[in-house]
Amino acid sequence: MNKKVWCAGVLALALVALAGCGQKPTAAPDQQQETASDQQVTGSGGDTAAGETGTEGNDGAVTSDSGQDQGSDQGQASSGSQGQGQGQEATGQGQSTSTQTTNSNQKSLNIDVYYTDPEELDLHKAQKEISFSSEDEKYKKAFEALQASDKSDLVPLWGKVELKSLSMKDGQLTIDIHLPDEARLGAGGEQFALDALDNTLFQFDEVKSIELLVDGAKVESLMGHVDLEHPMTRH
Repeated sequence: MNKKVWCAGVLALALVALAGCGQKPTAAPDQQQETASDQQVTGSGGDTAAGETGTEGNDGAVTSDSGQDQGSDQGQASSGSQGQGQGQEATGQGQSTSTQTTNSNQKSLNIDVYYTDPEELDLHKAQKEISFSSEDEKYKKAFEALQASDKSDLVPLWGKVELKSLSMKDGQLTIDIHLPDEARLGAGGEQFALDALDNTLFQFDEVKSIELLVDGAKVESLMGHVDLEHPMTRH
């Protein structure tokens, strides 16, 4: 009887031992699964980090591209500003050159101009400098010199006469004037006026004759005292 009880106890212990050995292999896969999960999490973390690094790299590339674009825009703006500045400078130089050319066309000449004295006793010669850019302007400036004097003892005889037009053709200088009442002189003054006109304008060798018109018409006398030739020629 005791032997049977002992055998039953041994069998029970063996069964317990066998049961314990059967559960251990089951636990081992769980640990492997946990390890694999940890590895997967770690891998996911690595992928995330790699993704973040890649994103940062992409951001860096975008920043670099933006910097390049800004630099390019600034370079283009700078080049455009420099181009405009150079264009303005070139324009300014062209204007200066044009002004210098215009000034170079101006000529100066000292001429003899004839006036009378306050008592109208005689003709008096004086010199004046005139500036002109064409032949017609030269004759106009000479006539204008007869109309003004900067000295009190030299009285202009044509001061109140209005010049309407002046032209030169084939050696004949045609002058058209308007003669207001206040411009009229006595007999002596009228002769001095014609002599002053002849002496002043005939000093130019190319002037062969002078046709003097009053309001576009040929008149017998300029102021009613002296006969007027048409045209007047050198004496």
